[in-house]
Amino acid sequence: MNTADFKPNHRILIIDDNPSIHDDFRKILCPSNADDGKLKGMEEALFDEFQPSIEAVTFQLDSAYQGKDGLAMVKQSLEENRPYAMAFVDVRMPPGWDGVETISRIWEIFPQLQIVVCTAYSDYSWEELRLKVGQPDNLLVLKKPFDNVEVQQLAHALTKKWLLGIQANFQMVELEAMVERRTAELSQANALLTATEERFSKAFHSSPIPSGILTLFDRRFVDVNERLVALTGCAREQLLGGDSKNFLLWEQPELVEEWFGRLAGKEEVREVATKVRNQSGAVRDVLVSLIPLSLGGQPHALLLAQDISERLLLERQLLQAQKMEGIGQLAAGVAHDFNNILTVIQGHSGLIQMRLPEDDPSAKSINQVLVAAKRAAALVRQLLIFSRKQVTQFRDIDLNETIANSLAMMERLTGECIKLDFQPGANLPAIQADDGMIEQVVMNLSINARDAMPDGGQIHIATWLVPVRRAATPMDPEARDGEFVCLTVTDTGCGMDAQVLNRIFEPFFTTKAPGKGTGLGLATVLSIIRQHKGWLEVESQPGHGTTFKLYFPASQQPAGKPAAADDDGELQRGRETILVAEDEDPLREMIAELLEYQGYKVLTARSGRHALEVWEAANREVDLLVTDLIMPEGILGGELAELLLAQKPGLKVIFTSGYSPDMAGKDISLVEGINFMAKPYSIGKMAQLVRQCLDTPVNPPA
Repeated sequence: MNTADFKPNHRILIIDDNPSIHDDFRKILCPSNADDGKLKGMEEALFDEFQPSIEAVTFQLDSAYQGKDGLAMVKQSLEENRPYAMAFVDVRMPPGWDGVETISRIWEIFPQLQIVVCTAYSDYSWEELRLKVGQPDNLLVLKKPFDNVEVQQLAHALTKKWLLGIQANFQMVELEAMVERRTAELSQANALLTATEERFSKAFHSSPIPSGILTLFDRRFVDVNERLVALTGCAREQLLGGDSKNFLLWEQPELVEEWFGRLAGKEEVREVATKVRNQSGAVRDVLVSLIPLSLGGQPHALLLAQDISERLLLERQLLQAQKMEGIGQLAAGVAHDFNNILTVIQGHSGLIQMRLPEDDPSAKSINQVLVAAKRAAALVRQLLIFSRKQVTQFRDIDLNETIANSLAMMERLTGECIKLDFQPGANLPAIQADDGMIEQVVMNLSINARDAMPDGGQIHIATWLVPVRRAATPMDPEARDGEFVCLTVTDTGCGMDAQVLNRIFEPFFTTKAPGKGTGLGLATVLSIIRQHKGWLEVESQPGHGTTFKLYFPASQQPAGKPAAADDDGELQRGRETILVAEDEDPLREMIAELLEYQGYKVLTARSGRHALEVWEAANREVDLLVTDLIMPEGILGGELAELLLAQKPGLKVIFTSGYSPDMAGKDISLVEGINFMAKPYSIGKMAQLVRQCLDTPVNPPA
């Protein structure tokens, strides 16, 4: 806003107890426009010439008949942001306030108001008025009876004076604000100038980036911060005044000469990656920046040597993790496709085997196909374990039996130069565990032990029951009280010192040569043992081998019987109707052929959506749904089962998948051998589960 934005104000307040006075002011200050037109016409006739129109000033008059009323109107005008420019105030206004008191009260709230005192008496002298109201600059006296011209002159002059006063006050406020602003800016500039050196010194010495200031002429340090002291491995006193090349041994000296050549041309060096060797011989990766500056009129350079060794290590670890994740996803995809293919191979081979006489020459070949398919299935399972998409089933298992079943594979992994010894504990209770995960734990620990014994040695595995009652520990933040099954794996390898022991469970940490290990083996072991609600302990000394102790909560239930062999016993037949939903055509056709061979009526569907259409079009009751968990067209196996169970609550369902059964849905519980079959499976296993599921009575609703 500037002074030109203020508009003329012609609002005038008349405060007088005599109504005729108000009328007089209106006649003087607000004459009729018709009378002006008549006068203009007479003037043109008299002088015989056209008289241009002059825009007359129009005053806006408001009336108050007592001082209190006048004060109220002034307050209201201020609230409405339409203040009065001046007021004509009578001295005597009985029975209320007189003019002097009225003026004093008005000026308390609006001192800018121009006031003319109207009086016919000498009630107060000018000095008395000035002393009482205390603001003579905005006060004039008009004697009654007053002259019309004098009233007009006062109105014009004082409204103009009011406007000039408002403009002057605004300019004064602006000027004072400008002076304050400039004073503050000058004060701030002086303070900044005074504090610049101190701030720079603090920032320089507390910077997390190793920094130094050196001369360009002889490359000697004139100042260094603590991080540069730590990077070089030298004392600060040694660095100051010393030649930088004596303390920073650059792996690429030719780069240093190039940098200072650029600095001589006043060109900056920005974030050049290189390596530097400090006084202890340690090599660090650094990003070097050199910025030319002048100190005391002499050319200097600011050296920044950002240590990026840890960052590069993390980047390498992240890259390794991404590679492993990519390999895991690839392995899972390959394994899933192979599971479907192997199921078809096993299924058709089994069908052919059933139809051939035992003495048929082709029977041996078919048997070899089935053996190879089982070996391939074991390999696929390992791929799924690696990708962490394996079918996971916790059950009460015999730990001794699981380890004994893994010994053959462990011997192949560890090699002939390592002796493997297993001492199972007697009368060992079962544990709630997943067989595949336990096998993976034992494999990882055996491989770790093998790598610690390059010249051969011994691995001793043992199990026993241990009563435990203890508080939380750093490796296990949960207090323990009860019986636990302990699995120990001991080797006669090189052992580990305390520094390595503190880090062995960190992901990506490894003491092996590059390319020989991922650093995830022991981290995976720790993850699995915690999934089983247990914990582990490690004992090791350099030259004395290592012992891992893994503790599992003992189960109150006996160990479940191992799954029966796929093809044991004669396949049972049936006459029920079965709906098969499978998106793989060869696999769907193989299942249908098997079930039809066993006497069942089979309906097939290529997707969940197609299965709904087949269900609606069927002219018979469907007794069993066999569905893959993952299918196209937007309806998965779990959703399909939910939709059909809503129509027929007594429907039996078997799910199949090469992935984890977690994908079925939150309201569906899957149990291997009950209502879930992991791919690949044999025709015997499929036929047995179908018959078992159909023969199981439906639980009545609660």
